[in-house]
Parts: sequence; C-alpha cells; structure tokens
Amino acid sequence: MIQLPRLYAVVDAVFFSTTKEVVEFAEELVARGCTLLQYRNKSGNARVMLEQARELRRLSRARAPAPHVLRLIMNDRADLCLAAEFDGVHVGQEDLSPESVRKIIGSERWLGVSTHNPEQIQEADSADFLAIGPVFSTSSKDKPDPVVGLEGVRRARALTRKPLVAIGGITRANAASVIEAGADSVAVISDLLREPRKSAEEFFRVLR
Repeated sequence: MIQLPRLYAVVDAVFFSTTKEVVEFAEELVARGCTLLQYRNKSGNARVMLEQARELRRLSRARAPAPHVLRLIMNDRADLCLAAEFDGVHVGQEDLSPESVRKIIGSERWLGVSTHNPEQIQEADSADFLAIGPVFSTSSKDKPDPVVGLEGVRRARALTRKPLVAIGGITRANAASVIEAGADSVAVISDLLREPRKSAEEFFRVLR
C-alpha cells in the first residue's frame, strides 16, 4: 500500500499566466519540503499542458529535497502522465474509468480516483488511493458535487483501507479536523497560492 504525505499540494494552472509562473510556484512548495504535487489544468490545451508538465518534471529531478522523492500526479490525463513521465494520475467520476486508466499507465504508477459517496468508494477497486469531497464548499470547480462534510470523511474511512485524500475547501484553519476525521492527506489549492512557502510551512505545522 502506498503512503501519502499529509499535504497533497495541487498546482492549478488556472491561477497562473505563464509556464514560468507555474514552475516558480511549484518551486516554492518543493523548497519548503512538499513531496507530492498534482498538476491540474482544465484548459484542454494539450500542448501547453505537456510543456508545463515537462517543466515540472525537470524541476522535480533538479530540486527534490533529499532524501525525499518528489512525486508528480497528473490530473485527468493518463496520456500526458506517460508523455511527461509523471508518477501517477488522478481521475474524476466523469473521466476515463479507473480500469481503463490502469491499462494505460500500468501497475507501477499511482492511480487516484475522486469519490463523493459510498457507492463510488466501493467501486474504485483499481485505485491506489481515493479522494473524498468536497469536504467543505469550494470555488475551484464550476459545478462542485454536494459537500460531504467531516461526516463524509468519517464514512469514507470506515469503508476503505486505501489511503484517503480529503479535498474541497481545506485551509490551515480546518485541516487538522479533516485529519482527525480519518483522512491520511489533505489536498489544497487556494490556501497555498499566497506566499506558498510560508503557507506550506504552516500546513506542515498544523498537520503534525
């Protein structure tokens, strides 16, 4: 079974104008000790996505904080995961099925699956880890699923022994309560954007 870091940092390209800005943001997180980054880009521009992903891969090889390994997870796109030599892919309920993704990426790379209810948790047999959410209200999705709350995290924990990532509206103020509810890791987008190195440091402090 894989082991996830407490902080599952998401690099969302929508908040940056250039590839340089994407990489600089990621570099700040890595410098503070983040050992897993998920690259998210909903633009649909595969050329730009691959360019940015390859730059993140170069960063990971040059700047990963020894002795830790920096893992990179591609959001949605199994094909770009392979092309950019990422370590895994994370898919939602409307993307390729976990079984199809597994056939593409093989058994060595990590596969994460977003879930929002008990039925989806029980169906995600091919996943290495599960995401549950949104735990709190979030602005990172145009049409978010219904909020599951901390009770949803507890319910998910009772249903699976797979590593569990909580996602949706998680901040430094509520992250500890999410871990206490049973999550192994918290996925964060918005609350890392301002002063990412300092923000990551504060997350690590509350997630001990």
